[in-house]
Amino acid sequence: MTTTPDQAKLWNTTSGCAWVDSQPLLDGLLQPFEDKLMEQIRSGTASRALDVGCGTGSTTIAAARLLGPQSQCTGIDISEPMLALAKTRADQANVRAKFICADAQTYAFDTATFDTIISRFGVMFFADPTEAFANLRRAAIKGARLCFIAWRGAADNPFMTTAERAAASLLPDLPPRVPDGPGQFGFENPQRVQRILEQSGWSEIDLQPLDVTCSLPEPELIGYFTRFGPLGQILNQADESTRNRVISTVRAAFEPYVHGAEVRFKVASWVVNARA
Repeated sequence: MTTTPDQAKLWNTTSGCAWVDSQPLLDGLLQPFEDKLMEQIRSGTASRALDVGCGTGSTTIAAARLLGPQSQCTGIDISEPMLALAKTRADQANVRAKFICADAQTYAFDTATFDTIISRFGVMFFADPTEAFANLRRAAIKGARLCFIAWRGAADNPFMTTAERAAASLLPDLPPRVPDGPGQFGFENPQRVQRILEQSGWSEIDLQPLDVTCSLPEPELIGYFTRFGPLGQILNQADESTRNRVISTVRAAFEPYVHGAEVRFKVASWVVNARA
């Protein structure tokens, strides 16, 4: 992830702290995507991997376990609270992983270092994605593999925008989604992703859709939608009466996804592969 002022603030305060607090829930939710990345690594000959937007470290640690003690796995992220947890988890897992708190768009990586670069939903936040992927290309050896997973569009992921749509009439200052801007759905346009990677020096570019059914326990639903996404950014600024009305309204909007004790929904993403 990159340090636009808004993104840096979010990932070092509300969003970053929410991820730290909810790490077991979110890692469980996103486990199918971690598994997919590990499949991609397993099919190659990786030994020096970089995990971009590594967050609390789950994918970095999984890669380090998979590649073994002779490998070197590095995670990079702008979020200090998330990386603090990542380092603790890596130590507890006794894996060979290190973490860098920096902007992957501008960080001065050693040239031609990594044979594999991965990311699970961590590359859509760059202020200048072409510059960012050019920087990652310089950090990669010739023939290195790039594999990342990014969200497709909001229309393909209605669960992810349910909260903000339901709350819009009660909270008119909800942060807007900016098409092609830094954010969750910044890579929804496959032609744009192709162009960014081509212009930044990558080749053999391939985008494949991946649709996965995800779930979380129903008792976690309110905590989920009140802490994440545009709603999570501003809900704590509302007065108690408004906050209660928003929670009630939004919870009702999620009812189609509730199946007894479980909340189930489809996540639509891209699996993107390329070569240096």
